[in-house]
Formats: sequence, structure tokens, C-alpha cells
Amino acid sequence: MARKYVYFFGEGKAEGRGDMKELLGGKGANLAEMTSIGLPVPPGFTLSTEVCTEFYKNNRQYPDGLTEEVEKNLAWVEELMGKKFGDAENPLLVSVRSGARASMPGMMDTVLNLGLNDETVKGVIKQSGDERFAYDSYRRFIQMYSNVVLGMSGEILEDLLEEMKEERGVELDTQLSAADLKALVQQFKDKVKETLGRDFPTDPREQLWGAIGAVFGSWMNSRAITYRRLNNIPAEWGTAVNVQAMVFGNMGDDCATGVAFTRNPSTGEKIFFGEFLVNAQGEDVVAGIRTPQPINKGKGDSDLPSMEEVLPECYEQLMKIQQTLETHYRDMQDIEFTIEKHKLYMLQTRTGKRTARAAVQIAVDMVKEGLINEKEAVLRVEPRQLDQLLHPSLDPKASKKVIAKGLPASPGAVNGEVVFTADEAEEAARIGLKVILVRIETSPEDIHGMHAAQGILTARGGMTSHAAVVARGMGKCCVAGCGDIKVDYAKQQFATKSGAVIRKGEVITLDGSTGEVMQGAVPTVSPELTGDFAMLMEWVDKFRKLKVRTNADTPNDAAVARKFGAEGIGLCRTEHMFFDAERIMAVREMILSEEVEGRKKALAKILPMQKGDFKGLFREMKGLPVTIRLLDPPLHEFLPQKEEEIEEISKVMDVDASVLRHKVDYLHEFNPMLGHRGCRLGITYPEIYDMQVQAIMEAACELVQEEGYRIVPEIMIPLVGHVKELEIMRANVVRIADGVIERLGAKVEYLIGTMIELPRAALTADEVATQADFFSFGTNDLTQTTFGLSRDDAGKFLPQYVEQNILPNDPFVTLDQRGVGQLVEMGCEKGRKARPGIKLGICGEHGGDPESVIFCHRIGLDYVSCSPFRVPIARLAAAHAALMDED
Repeated sequence: MARKYVYFFGEGKAEGRGDMKELLGGKGANLAEMTSIGLPVPPGFTLSTEVCTEFYKNNRQYPDGLTEEVEKNLAWVEELMGKKFGDAENPLLVSVRSGARASMPGMMDTVLNLGLNDETVKGVIKQSGDERFAYDSYRRFIQMYSNVVLGMSGEILEDLLEEMKEERGVELDTQLSAADLKALVQQFKDKVKETLGRDFPTDPREQLWGAIGAVFGSWMNSRAITYRRLNNIPAEWGTAVNVQAMVFGNMGDDCATGVAFTRNPSTGEKIFFGEFLVNAQGEDVVAGIRTPQPINKGKGDSDLPSMEEVLPECYEQLMKIQQTLETHYRDMQDIEFTIEKHKLYMLQTRTGKRTARAAVQIAVDMVKEGLINEKEAVLRVEPRQLDQLLHPSLDPKASKKVIAKGLPASPGAVNGEVVFTADEAEEAARIGLKVILVRIETSPEDIHGMHAAQGILTARGGMTSHAAVVARGMGKCCVAGCGDIKVDYAKQQFATKSGAVIRKGEVITLDGSTGEVMQGAVPTVSPELTGDFAMLMEWVDKFRKLKVRTNADTPNDAAVARKFGAEGIGLCRTEHMFFDAERIMAVREMILSEEVEGRKKALAKILPMQKGDFKGLFREMKGLPVTIRLLDPPLHEFLPQKEEEIEEISKVMDVDASVLRHKVDYLHEFNPMLGHRGCRLGITYPEIYDMQVQAIMEAACELVQEEGYRIVPEIMIPLVGHVKELEIMRANVVRIADGVIERLGAKVEYLIGTMIELPRAALTADEVATQADFFSFGTNDLTQTTFGLSRDDAGKFLPQYVEQNILPNDPFVTLDQRGVGQLVEMGCEKGRKARPGIKLGICGEHGGDPESVIFCHRIGLDYVSCSPFRVPIARLAAAHAALMDED
């Protein structure tokens, strides 16, 4: 039996189902599902994702039999609609749309009104009795098709449209007459021939296959590739193509088109939320060309009449349908609809993209409403999304100069230097600058700049515009539709109604929760994570098995992490303490001392400071485990490098500057990351580690005796590559620690372990485990040493490795499971075999990356450790991992 490539839907019957997203894509599966549950869906058919796979596998050739399947399904659509495709008297027009299994809003191509030519347009006039509508549809088709299928710049025909409006003295497309539009159609066709050297295609079947090919081709356009990379969508998934009978929202004032959400996608509030336009087609709503109207009366800031007032019967029907959809799918839906002559049609439903705040509220509310259970609620919130909730918002007490106000399209508060192009935003981010991307309106081509920017500000567009939808999906702060600003790309500036002129490079602040635009940088405050968030995290902790600690070097970091639910400190980097202004001189004195006694004397000055550091951390953690890594970086990092610094320190320390220069030269290393650092320092300068262990143990003993704490310090030896190194270091730690315990008469347990950050340590983990109570995998350095990559320099070329699919992700962001992960897994297995009770965790930045956390759960680690603000992300990812095990 031949493989089936095309699936029909229409008149209450569908060959597909909602659970066939892999084959039909999200749009096709949901069109089939909506049809099956009796909703008014224009008939059509879906070319499956398998066609896309075959298309790319066979050098853009379609599989055998596809043409016949398309013709058969097209005939069914003709029968249901009572129209003929390409017929001059009673023509059927169709839309051709993409539909990947994962939502990719605006990233791929769409063609509407397909089937129009100089003959069929007369049939449309006959059908509708409206010449203006017919030529409006025709000019839209030529614009769209010439851009999407023929590859002509959209600006060329857009400029002709603008010239026509200017000549006629009108502002809106809707104000052009039938004669104007008819003239425009001829201008468009002439311009296509002039630009491309060939006539605009008039054969409807040629148009259809051109559009199908263009949509399949758009799966590999640059913006789609960028979006897939940012959202971890595999290229091999492919897209489906949906061909559907056209229904028209631009036939007059009893017609409309709109986009809506069953709940507010920014806040999660349970209220039907959306925008529509009378006498318009779908792209008008999202393009920001016209100001959309609210669906609900009295909602939002708009003074325009609502759909509830303008089209009350259709509004009532839409309210019932949106409730049906949410109950059926048991999730917030993003829907598209068209009204033709007072008749409502559903064009799409999909799970709506939402901000983190909305995701949490919707998940918790739906549990309370009985739509989903707690496990489903936890799985509904993406771990990466939480990043939006965990960062500061504007300080309400801070003074601010509001210069404009737009729509609060995606919440958060950010500031940065103004740039006006996506390329500028990307380039600025590459060199570490924070920028705000300011556009008249964004388009899918801006995706890379939107990703790079801190926030997005647009002059046009509504809450469902491209900028708003994409920003929410990315978790970026966005203020859209800010009519208070006038953007001038040529002058690289924008002016506000209040008279302010903001030029490229000047700093502004955006508040995506209020829509305010402020001059300068406004201070921020940390978020309060209570209410729905606290409830969700209670459920998270109920399901996860993996513990989550934090990387913290100061009491303040530790306090923030505790607030976010950290269960201890997995990494305290002690070298950060050495750079404090009060102690750096003593550190340098220690390094410059040629004799052991001189070094000990300098270290004695640092000892009480270190002890105070550790006491602060132990107090904040209140009995939870604290892993302290002994000094790791090479000594030259603590010495001055500039000549003026050397001169200054030589005076303070009363040491000849030439001595300092000699020491700097002596300690210089060509590759310090693989040089004299970590336990190698402990071997050659044991007094450094002795001082640190003494400080740790005295802090613990004093807190146990004086404040009744139960503390089990975990002392970690870094950069061990050979068991002998750890054996020597362990003996030294035991000698110092036991000496402190005996001297102070306290009862304190302690653990001694190591950081596995060298391939040799992982390969010989069974030997290393004989001397270790715990392993903490330092995946930052383990990635460096496994790949032979410097994380400080690899940023110059790693993005190209990801773009060219050499690597699926930046290995310093998401753990390379095939290589580095295999070493971690091997280290765990060997370590447990040699020491069954050994404690295992990771403390690299991967501890806060959701995919890496899921891997850590799978291989049976005891905990992950990450930066304070990523603790909730790791907790949620750990819960996802545990719940996946149950499926």
C-alpha cells in the first residue's frame, strides 16, 4: 500500500487527530481536531511532515503520488465549498500555510488568496458583488506571493502601495477605492516583471505548487534556523503544509479577523484576551499596520469599539468556542479566527505562548479548577521560563523620567543602550554591551537581534504583534505599539511626544509590565516569590529526587539562594575572597615571600578574615551542607600586571619594583588554566591550604560550641588528576582539621572530597574514590579539558559550530552528554564501585541548565549546584526529570 502523504479535514470529518502533531504539524493536527469536535473550520488538507523530509532528502523533489493526492483532496474542498479552483465564474481561493509540530510564530511563510488572476478576480467580483474587495485581495496576493515564492523584496511593492496612498491623500489601505486597487494590481505585475524579468504566474496550479514549495523551503530559511536553534527544535522534524479554503475578513464592515488567547498570556489572568480588525485579513492584525481593537468591552487601554459591541452575535459564539477549546485541550489556547458576512470561522488553535508569570498562574489556577493535576501543572511550566521571574524589577521608590508609554507586551524591567537594527544588537551583545532594540515594528528577520537584546521597543503593533509574541516566547521584556515615539532610522534616533530625543547609544529603561519607557537607567529590586509561585514550587519539591544546592561565595549570595530554595552550598570559590581590598596586600605579601615562614606570617593576617567568611556562609545555610573549594587559580592572578600598579604596590609594601616585576615574570605561564593551580599549589605551597582548612574548621567548631549549630563542612581539593595528589592533600587536611578539633574541644564531622574536572580523574575515579568522601564534577573545566577548548576564547567561533550543526549547543551552556557527560557517568560508576556511599554532584554552570539537570538525574547524581538565581530553574528541571521517569 502506498504511503499516505495528504490528510483531509472539513464538514465535521477529519482524517487526522490532535495527537498527530509529529505527522501533521501543530496547525494541521489542531485543524483536524477542531473539525472533529464540530467547530466551524474552512475545509482543507494537510501535506505531512514526511513530505518535507522527502523533499530535503531528494534534492527538493516531491515523493511519487503526491500530485494525485493533492488533486483528489482539492476536489473534495471544491465539492464542500461549491466552487472550482481556477474557475473564472465561481473560483475557489485557498491559503497555503506552514505548520511545524512546535509553534514557530512568524518564522515560516504563508500565502493567502491564492488562485487569483485577471480572470478569476472577475469571478470573485461576481461572487461577492464587491469590486473593491476583489482587487484588495488580488493586490495582497501579488504582494505576498512575489515576496514569499518569487523571492522579491517586500519593500518594492510596499513602496508602490505607500505612493498610491500618498497620491490619494489617505492614510489607510482601506481608504483606497476599487479603481485605485485595480491600478495598483497592474503596477504590481509590471514591477514584478521589471524586477524579476518574468511575468507574475497566472496559472492557479502553478501558483499552488509554487506556494507549497516555498513553505517547505522556508523550513530552512535563516530566521527559522535561528528560531529552531534558540528553542532547541530539531531540523529533522520538518514542517507540514496546510492548504485551506479562503474565508474573507476583508469583504466589508460585517467582516473581521482576529487573534485571541483564552487567558491573558502576560499575566495569566482568567479572562478572554485578544484583538481584532474589521474589514481586514489576518496579517493586518499582527503586522501593526492598523491599530487593532479589543475583543472585550472595557478591557485594555484602547478607546476603539470592541468586538463585543461591533459584532455581538459573533462575539457570543466566539466566547463559547474559546471555552470549548480550553476545556478540550486543558490548556490556554492561542486562536485565530475570521468573520465573513457575520459568519465565524476558526482558522487555528494552538497552545498559547506565555510569560513565566502567566505560565505559573495558569498552571496553579487550572489545578484549582480541576482541569489538570499537580503533576501536569509542574510539567506545564518550562524550567527556562522561570528565568523571567527570578530577576529584579523596577524599584518602586526610585525616581524615573517616563518619556513614553506603549503596550505592556512582555513583562520585566531592563535598561540598555538604544540600537536600531538587529545586526547592531547582535554585535553589541557579542562584546558584552546591554542594548534595547528599537524598531518601528519587528519582523521575523529581526529574530537574532531580539534574542541578543535585553528588551524590545516598537512604535507599532499590538499585544499580539510579532514583537509581543516572540518576546514573550523568549522571555524578553517588550513594550510594543508605543505610538508616543517616532523612530527615524536614517538619523539613528527616536523622538517622543514629550519632546525627548533619544539617539543611538543613549540608555533607556523599559518596564514590560506597565508599558513605560524611561530615560536613563532606573534602579531595580529583587522579586518576591510568593503566592502561586510558592505553591508551584511546593509541588515541584514533592516530585523531584535530585537535591539542588547553590554556588555562593558570600553570605548575601547564600541568603538569596536560600530564599530560592537552595539545599546547601555545592561550591564556595574561596579565591573570590582573596581579592577583597583589605586582604589583597596580605595575599601579595604571601606570594612575594621567598621563605615558608614569611608566607605563613602573611597568611596569618588572612586567617581571621577567611574564618569570618566561612562563619557567614555557615550561618546563612543553618546546618545545610557547605562545600568549600580550596584555592584554585594560579598565583599570578593575584599579582599586579600594569606598570603603574607595580610601582604603587612596591611603595606600599616597601619592596623594590624590580623584585615585583621578577616575581610576575617568574609566575607567568603560557597556559595557566593547565598550569600551576589547584591541588598543585597545595602540593608546592601546603601552608596556603593549611590556613584555609584551619579557618574552615575553626569557624565550624566555634559555631557548634557557641551557637549550637550542626555543621559538617565539605572540604574540596581542586584539579586532582592522580590519586597520589589527593592522598597527600587528604593527609594534610586531616592533620590540620583534627588538630583544630582537638585544640578547641569540639565535636565536628567533616568530609574531604575532590572536584573531578580532568579527564584522567574521571577515567581513574575508582582509584581517586579511595581518598574521597565525595566527588563534585566541575563541568566547566571538564568541558575545557575534554574538548581542548578555552571557554574564555571559544566564544569567537563556537556560535558557528552551532550554526553549522557541528555541535547541537554551546557545550559551556548545555552539557555535552555524548562526550563530557560520558566522563561524568563513568566517574560516577567507578566512584560508587570503589566507595558505595560516595556523595556525587556537579557544580559547574551546567547545574542550572535544564537539559543538563535532567541528564544529572538520569545518571543518578545526588545533587546539582548552580548560581542562586537559577536554583528554582534547577528544582523545576529536576521535577520534570523525575516525572518523565513515570511516563
